[in-house]
Amino acid sequence: MSDRPPALALLAADGLTRHYRVRRPGAMFGRRDLLRAVDGVSFAIRPGQTLGLVGESGCGKSTTAKLVLGLAPATAGTVSFDGAPLPAIGTAAWRDLRRRMQMVFQDPLGALDRRLAVGWQIMEPLLIHRLAGPRDARERARAVMASVGLQPHHFDRYPHELSGGQRQRVVLARALITEPRLLVCDEPISALDVSIQAQVVNLLLDLQEKLGVSYLFISHDLKVVRQVSHDVAVMYLGRVVEQGEADALFRDPVHPYTRALVAAIPSPALGGERRRERIVLSGDPPNPIAVPAGCAFHPRCPWAVADCKAATPALRPMPDGRLVACHRAEATPESRAA
Repeated sequence: MSDRPPALALLAADGLTRHYRVRRPGAMFGRRDLLRAVDGVSFAIRPGQTLGLVGESGCGKSTTAKLVLGLAPATAGTVSFDGAPLPAIGTAAWRDLRRRMQMVFQDPLGALDRRLAVGWQIMEPLLIHRLAGPRDARERARAVMASVGLQPHHFDRYPHELSGGQRQRVVLARALITEPRLLVCDEPISALDVSIQAQVVNLLLDLQEKLGVSYLFISHDLKVVRQVSHDVAVMYLGRVVEQGEADALFRDPVHPYTRALVAAIPSPALGGERRRERIVLSGDPPNPIAVPAGCAFHPRCPWAVADCKAATPALRPMPDGRLVACHRAEATPESRAA
């Protein structure tokens, strides 16, 4: 994605970093260790496009989402929206910008106030940003509810009276009512049944086509990511290890971690078998407080060599335009195995 002109980007993150000082488990006193939750992440999202952000739990996806929206301060790096830097958190300019950047949360029931009818919760952003009076806000709420497949009688219902899919539609309606240009979707379907997941995914695709809204789509479900994304960034321990056009990345992944993720996707066309030979990763992800020297993935990589343990690979462009952080990115699978 780096070969695209920056002016085309609606949202751009450059060297985004978030570090925390934490104590090791069981330690009550002493020096705090450095946890690199997000460590130099860069990407861009164009208008009307979707960037899928994938990786194992704890790799920094949700922290990246908070940094993008200004919900958490960055240790280093910058975020720009529509060519302008993200205003300081808590300022009037930041609050004004937030109506154009909304979030769809993983747990719809936890994201809603159980004591308030959902119609009023959908109206609330208009009243907070002073975009409409109560009567106009009510009419606009009913209109956006219809656009996401909710019925008029749902307006006076409470969250516990709705199904999981209906609650997620309420969350979507509340996010869309301020007419944002960007939605950050943090695992928006993981709490839903499989049949409902398909409905919500199709709804997101339809809304993007009708409204031209952009998505930062965070998920561990690679089948869904491939369906909704134009570009994909793969994260491992706070860093992006591969990034590029979605179809090319899924068709021919380069980084060994990406190859392992893609190889684990079941293929219904093959009767439940895998699309390609399964790559088994040994061990668990390293402790993020004690990241291995060199390439953080080398303890689990089947193709690691001495250079992988000595130097951290930079995210560099490949001939097809994708970015890969791997010392052996140019090697063929056969030469890696040898």
